[in-house]
Amino acid sequence: MGRRLTAEAIGTFWLVFIGCGSAVLSASIPQLGIGVFGIAFAFGVAVVTAVYAFGHISGCHINPAVTVGLMLSKRFPAHEVPGYIAAQVIGGILGGGLLYLICTGREGFVPGGFASNGYGDHSPAGYSLLAGFCAETVFAFFFLLIILGSTDSRAPQGFAPLTIGLAVALINWAGIPVTNLSLNPARSAGSAVFADAWALQQLWLFWVAPILGGALGGLAYPLIAGNQKKP
Repeated sequence: MGRRLTAEAIGTFWLVFIGCGSAVLSASIPQLGIGVFGIAFAFGVAVVTAVYAFGHISGCHINPAVTVGLMLSKRFPAHEVPGYIAAQVIGGILGGGLLYLICTGREGFVPGGFASNGYGDHSPAGYSLLAGFCAETVFAFFFLLIILGSTDSRAPQGFAPLTIGLAVALINWAGIPVTNLSLNPARSAGSAVFADAWALQQLWLFWVAPILGGALGGLAYPLIAGNQKKP
């Protein structure tokens, strides 16, 4: 169990450090800016690399919403959920902390939003709380369907990490303008604790909506796909 929790922490660390780092370090500088496309792609590649590196150890959930969804689909034991979520949050905060330390090495650095998620005045395009809630829930719902479908024993084998990573990039392309896209409570916590105070005040949404969407996806997939064939 200790090795699996360590893998979850490291994987989530990598996701936050690289994904949020692509926004905070690169996209914030005009001459180096990679834009929404680049940030979304960075998150997707971070997930692909993490799944290939740690998937065989822990399953590489690196996301509390994924852990809850897998549990409700009966792919993951309920008694291990708290440990996985704790490891993910710790890894996310450590990743955000190292990113913050690096950022402070630049003169005049101000954390501001620090790649945090937000709604209303803190939405990149000014979307409301309701819009953000709907978007985060639906994105997480489909993300769980994609994870469960691509890892189903009846699906083509060996492509799940690429499919899941591409899904992350695709969802980011659509979701960044709405909330800066969470999809992952641990990712949201990892940046919010180092950002301006509003990020922690709005963090609740980026726990509730992704976990709700993930839970609904975890419940829906077995109804849609039926039972996997037993080996």
